[in-house]
Amino acid sequence: MKRFKYILFALIWICSFFPRSGSVANAQRLNDKLLNCPYADLRQWHLGFSVGLHTQDIRFTHNGFITPEGESWFMEQPSFQPGFNVNGLFDMRLNDFFNVRFTPGLYFGNRDFRFKEANSGEVLRQSLKSAYLVFPIDIKFSALRLRNLRPYVTAGIMPAVDLTRKSGEYIKLKGGDFYLTCGFGCDLYLPYFKFIPEVKFCFGLMDVIDHKRPDLTDDPATHKITQSISKAVSSMVVFSFYFE
Repeated sequence: MKRFKYILFALIWICSFFPRSGSVANAQRLNDKLLNCPYADLRQWHLGFSVGLHTQDIRFTHNGFITPEGESWFMEQPSFQPGFNVNGLFDMRLNDFFNVRFTPGLYFGNRDFRFKEANSGEVLRQSLKSAYLVFPIDIKFSALRLRNLRPYVTAGIMPAVDLTRKSGEYIKLKGGDFYLTCGFGCDLYLPYFKFIPEVKFCFGLMDVIDHKRPDLTDDPATHKITQSISKAVSSMVVFSFYFE
């Protein structure tokens, strides 16, 4: 709930910059001698790209499974490792304040999992690398431009496909995921292009654990980890720098 309160606060703050009369286009024409790229936001289409960093998290829900030997296992992701992401940018202007953005890209990351047995304290570990092909679609809601700055918020969806699934591990993730996203950033108008730092929060909606593990049928010592998980939901925090 706190995250949604922050998003609502940011939306109210951006609305405070809206002009009482006129439009962004008129304001930019009156001040074009003071602005970098004064007519950049009047184009119907924008192209660009981004590079950035992100962290991947996962939340496990346990089902209380107990092995024939009396073991009860619990899973967690104890730390976060930064990953690298690169995206293209296709932006379509709807009006003075709204844009639709399509930003397909690749997210390369790594997650370390720890599995602990409740009674003996035995610990197992697994490192899981991933390369996600993502297809984010966002609505961008921008405030009135303030000289060479223009803050904004976004909301959208992000389907993702994992290109690096492996068998034989304690747990195996499904080949796809689906996220709801929200974020904020600021257009910085430079003399020849826009530089846009952005923070985005991605909330997974699917159970990402592959529970069907025929590869582990003859390996109950490994399969017990997957059997102890009811579901797992992933999330991301993404820091991107767009060049438009």
